[in-house]
Amino acid sequence: MTSRIPRDSRLRLVRPRPLAAAPRAMNQQRSRRPAPRPPEGTPAPAELARMARSGLAGAARVARWADAALGPGGDSATADGKATLSDVTAERAASDLNLTPAQVRADWDTARLAGLVEVHGDSARPGWRLRAWNRDDSAVLRGWVALFDAWSLAHPEPEDHEPAAVAEVVSAMPQVLSFLQLSAGPVPVEQLLDLLEQRVTELRTARCEIPYGPQPEPAAEPEPTDAPLAPLLDWALRALASVGALTYGDGQATLTPLGSWAVWVKLEQICVAAQSPAGNIEQSAEDMLRGCAQLRPNAARAEYRAWLAARPVGSAVTELLGAARGEDALLRGLAFEALRVVGAPAEPDVRAVLDEPTLRPYALLWLAEHDGTDPEDAHTVLTREEATWLWVDTAAAVADHGEAPLLVRHLESAVQPTVPMLLDEVRAVGHPRTVQVLVALAAAHPDPALAKAVRRAAFQVHTGGS
Repeated sequence: MTSRIPRDSRLRLVRPRPLAAAPRAMNQQRSRRPAPRPPEGTPAPAELARMARSGLAGAARVARWADAALGPGGDSATADGKATLSDVTAERAASDLNLTPAQVRADWDTARLAGLVEVHGDSARPGWRLRAWNRDDSAVLRGWVALFDAWSLAHPEPEDHEPAAVAEVVSAMPQVLSFLQLSAGPVPVEQLLDLLEQRVTELRTARCEIPYGPQPEPAAEPEPTDAPLAPLLDWALRALASVGALTYGDGQATLTPLGSWAVWVKLEQICVAAQSPAGNIEQSAEDMLRGCAQLRPNAARAEYRAWLAARPVGSAVTELLGAARGEDALLRGLAFEALRVVGAPAEPDVRAVLDEPTLRPYALLWLAEHDGTDPEDAHTVLTREEATWLWVDTAAAVADHGEAPLLVRHLESAVQPTVPMLLDEVRAVGHPRTVQVLVALAAAHPDPALAKAVRRAAFQVHTGGS
C-alpha cells in the first residue's frame, strides 16, 4: 500500500503575519484619528534633523572620539562608576580635538543626555543613535528630544534656592513652553514670569490637603511660597537656550524651530495619553494587550503609545515583560510589539531576558530590528531550533485567538522546506503547547493526508513515542 502522505510537500517561505492581525478583529475599522500634522511653518523633518545635527555636532564629535580612542581593549573613559569623564581622558580628548577640557566635559555630558553615549552599569559605550547619526533623521531627532527633555540637567541649577522651589519651576515650565509655542514669536519675560507664578500657585493649591482630626504641629521648614521666581525663570530659560530650544535675550524669549516642534510633539503625546483610542490607558499591561488583540496593527500601536505615555518607562517595560512571561502566546507577541514602540530605553531589559527560553526568540528579533536589521531579514538571527520554537508559539497564539484558515496559512511561514521535516523538528523542540498546536492544525487543514500525518505527530508527542 502506498502512503498518501505528501513526503515532499514544499512549504512556501513567507514572512509570518503580525500577531496583531491574527485575531477575529480583522474586520475592525481603522482608527479614525488622522495622523497629526505639525503647525504651519514647521520645517520638514530633514531640515529639523539638520538643525539638530548642527546643534549636537560637538557632542557627536566627542562621542566618536571616545568610540575610536577608548573602544574595546582601550583605556576606560570614566573613573567614578557614573560615566563622568575622568581628568586624564578629558585632557587627552582636549588635546586630540583642539578643545579645552571644560568644552570636552560639556560636550560629553550633552552626548550622554542625547543618547549618543549610553551608561551601562559602571561604564559608558557609544549609543545606537551615534551609529545611525549620519543616515537616520528620526534617530537624530529622537536624540535631540531626549536632550530637550533633560534641559534641567543641562545647565547647573541655582544653588541659593530651595530644591522644592526649583522642582516647582521645572514642573511648571511645560505650560510656559506651550504658551511660547502658541505665541509663535518673541514673548516678553515679564509675561512669562506672570504665567509661571500662576502655574506655581496652581501646583501648590493642588497639593494642599486638609486632614481630618487633630494633627501634630508641623515642623519648622522654610516655605518656598515667597521665593522669588524671576531668578529661577532666568535659569530655566538659559538652560533651554543651552540645549537649543529657544533664544533668550533683550528681555524676551523665542522658541527655535526645533523647540517649537518638540513642544508640539510633547503636546501630541499628552493628547494621545488623555484620549486613549480604545480606553485601555488605566489597565494593567496584560489587560491592555488583551484589548489591543482586537485592534488592527496601526490602532494597536496608537494604544501602546497612549498606555506608555501615561507611565514611567522603566515600570512600563517591566510590566510588559511580565505579561510576556505568561502562558498566553498572543500576549507574548503583542508585548514585544509594544516594546518596539518603547524603543531604545527598553534595550537593557530586553537583553536581560535572552537567557529565558520562552522570551529569547522574541528578544533576539527585537534586538536585531533595534540594531537596524530590516524586519524582513531579522529572522536570520535565530537558530533553526529557535525559529521552530517561535513557529510553535505563534501557532499557539493563532490557535487560541485566530481562525482555522489563518492557522493553515501559518504553516507556510515555517523555515522547514517539507511537512515531514517540520513535524520532526517541532516534536524535537519541546514547546509545551506542541500537542495542542498539532491537533488544532490537523483539525483545520483541508488535506486529509497531511492532517493524518499531523495527528500522528501529535499522538507521538503526547505518548512520548517516535
